[in-house]
Amino acid sequence: MIIKIIMLFGVMFFLMIIGAPIAVSLGIATLTTMWFTTNIGMTSIATACFSGLDSFPLMAIPFFILAGNLMKSGGISRRILDFADALVGFISGATGMVTVVASMFFAALSGSSPATVTSIGSITIPRMKEEGYDPAYATAIAAAAGTIGVIIPPSIPFVIYGVSAQCSISDLFLAGIIPGILIGIALMCVNYYKAKKHHYGVETQFNAQRLWASFKSSIWALLVPVIILGGIYGGIFTPTESAVAAILYSLVIGVFVYKELDAKSIYDAFKETVLVNGQTTFLVGISMSFARFLTMSQVPSTIAKNILGMNNPIVILLVINAFLLVVGCFIDNISSCVILTPILLPIVKGIGMDPVQFGIVMTVNLAIGFITPPYGCNLFFASAIANVPVTKIAAKIVPMIVVMTFVLMLLTFIPVLSIGILH
Repeated sequence: MIIKIIMLFGVMFFLMIIGAPIAVSLGIATLTTMWFTTNIGMTSIATACFSGLDSFPLMAIPFFILAGNLMKSGGISRRILDFADALVGFISGATGMVTVVASMFFAALSGSSPATVTSIGSITIPRMKEEGYDPAYATAIAAAAGTIGVIIPPSIPFVIYGVSAQCSISDLFLAGIIPGILIGIALMCVNYYKAKKHHYGVETQFNAQRLWASFKSSIWALLVPVIILGGIYGGIFTPTESAVAAILYSLVIGVFVYKELDAKSIYDAFKETVLVNGQTTFLVGISMSFARFLTMSQVPSTIAKNILGMNNPIVILLVINAFLLVVGCFIDNISSCVILTPILLPIVKGIGMDPVQFGIVMTVNLAIGFITPPYGCNLFFASAIANVPVTKIAAKIVPMIVVMTFVLMLLTFIPVLSIGILH
């Protein structure tokens, strides 16, 4: 057992350190360990990969990616920004506030953290720089706000976790609403303090007429989450079918209402979706093989037995959170979820945690990884938009990581904040 674990994770981390893609690292580590330590046929890797991908809920991933790309090109994200600006644009640090609120709205459309950063940050970061914000801080708040994209439903990581943990994706979507709002409020508090301290932004007055006008203009965009979530919980369609409904709605609104989607924009949206989904599907498939081998080798049950020997649920949860925060610094959300769910889920079940609550806790942990170096993909997306070095952004994002970790602790130890909405 020990030899298997050392070889499996040793080969995986070695390959990752020398720059091999994560999917390749996982596949070669699984293949090598099986070859030298078991009599299992090598074809089982391919079998596990394809059987893991043969899942109706996983079809939601490319559909949500495509829906997000169409919304980005079809004028929906811009109108959401205008509405958020009218809603909170009079508060100190207005554009920073708008960035967070608009990211919360867009999170209810796309299900993707990088998509949220690029759609909202590409507009608000240049505006904040013009208004006198520190460029590194402006980029940091946009990167941090983008993490809400995987917490407020719909959420691609929730789909992955739901499939891995065999729990209700609909319940995960519903349970993610309050945590996403809490993280948004926490980031707005940080922004308010920083804006007051450094005199960021331009002071404006609340304008009810402008709010009403922007609401009317953005009403079709704001209806997207109502259609997605209302359809799911009204029993009209499944989460996967809701993603298809979001695509059709985005096409109709973008082409016939806002008239900003043309043939080229639609082609580009499909092209980007194919490229991203190709990478994601390959990664998920190989991760499924890796997770299947872990289970066959009884690694999850062995680790669970040792950790549960601590006999202190608080310590166990703190250890798991610390472990996930570290993992998030090095491995992407999807890989981490598929690999670690079969290892950690038996542990949290053993101390009485609801699998849906753990899905929220795990996703928030790994979402923080989007803004922590060296992986921190949100940092790199935001850096590319703002042309600010990642090292400078990382220094400014520390307070945001602190408040997000505080919210994480609340979600870990106060179940009602996540699963309370289910009862």
